[in-house]
Amino acid sequence: MSKKWIVVLTLFVVSIVIGVVWLSTVIGIFPSGESIKPVQLYFADNISPALQTAIDEFNRLHRGQIEVVPVNLPFDKFSTNERKEVLARTLRSKSEKLDVFAVDMIWVPRFARWSEPLDAHITAPEKERLLSYAMGSCVFEQTLVAMPMYIDVGLMYYRKDLIRMLPDADAIERRLQESVTWEEMSILRRRMGLTRRPFYIFQGKDYEGLVCNFLELAVNLDSSILKGKVINLRAPASEQALRTLVDFLRTNASPSEVTDFEENPSYTYMLDHDAVFLRGWPNFVENFRRFYPDTTKLNAIGRAPLPHYGGHTPTSVLGGWNLMISKSSTKKEAAVEFVRFLESDRIQRLLFEDGGFIPVINSLYHDTTFLSAHKELVLYSQLLKRGFHRPAFEEYTKMSDIVSHFAHLALKQQLPVHEALLAADRMIRSNAVLIK
Repeated sequence: MSKKWIVVLTLFVVSIVIGVVWLSTVIGIFPSGESIKPVQLYFADNISPALQTAIDEFNRLHRGQIEVVPVNLPFDKFSTNERKEVLARTLRSKSEKLDVFAVDMIWVPRFARWSEPLDAHITAPEKERLLSYAMGSCVFEQTLVAMPMYIDVGLMYYRKDLIRMLPDADAIERRLQESVTWEEMSILRRRMGLTRRPFYIFQGKDYEGLVCNFLELAVNLDSSILKGKVINLRAPASEQALRTLVDFLRTNASPSEVTDFEENPSYTYMLDHDAVFLRGWPNFVENFRRFYPDTTKLNAIGRAPLPHYGGHTPTSVLGGWNLMISKSSTKKEAAVEFVRFLESDRIQRLLFEDGGFIPVINSLYHDTTFLSAHKELVLYSQLLKRGFHRPAFEEYTKMSDIVSHFAHLALKQQLPVHEALLAADRMIRSNAVLIK
């Protein structure tokens, strides 16, 4: 080939390369309407700062492929029942704006009908790396329909600085860490001279939180009350448990305001009014550090097992939030990927360290370095072993609504304890629905 033709051929090849580069540049600057967009995954939950950080990290790692769009249902704007109904209405309508959603673990049986079965998506090793306590609430009618995001367990908070008013404060704190009896709590109240100040704060509003307080007392006396097809409200343990809650108010150990308290208002009251003890869930302090102005009080908060009746073993109700995938979602593989991400070691650490959410993966409870840096996780691990699940009835939430209604009437002294429990029992057994 002559030198002239070599030059011509070279110029031809170079012109093609330049043309391709120019065309790709133009396409990049002026994308066509058919350019590929990331899959948008709608995720409904109370979007805490810690959870938002996790979502941002997922979106960064999956940029151009999957984008999680948070649908915020904050606890301070939606009651538990309101949130439950918003999700149910959205799922019934088969909305495209809901792919993954978080549910209170006790809602799993109710939402199973609208949720994607997960056995085909989640492998056996993936299940085995998670806490059995958490996985126990994810199966309905022998089908895996949810995956745990974090677990909760009832516990008692106390003000260390107020306990320090007593000369034997160290011994009292050691005893608190073992779990004191309710009789010891009464003695401690008298010793502190708090007969007219708030001593023990709990959640007494007409909602699920009141049922948790009631069941922790009743199951502590007799775990068999949850063995049948309905909660045994006629058992002596049920009556003694509700009477204990009523007596807190009758003796002014708890202020009358508790009958209006869900979790956050009860936490605020404890801090604002310098109450000594509070029944709560694990992320109270971590959550309040974001906005409560008096950090001195927050720094003085200690954690302990709930009190128990003499002669019985301390118990706590298990709670937590699970992840479910809408059966109507057209993005199920992306949804499973997001669920896996939230259960990864790194994100479980983040959710615990930044938000106080108890991890659901086994490995963190065997990581001595992690445990030494987070000693509260040792306490949580002990409480989980003594914890119990509320009944996995499909109609549990309907029963719970009835129990909380009549228990609330008893707290407000609008019905005697015995009559309140009988009325609740009759309504549950007649399959009546309480309209609130």
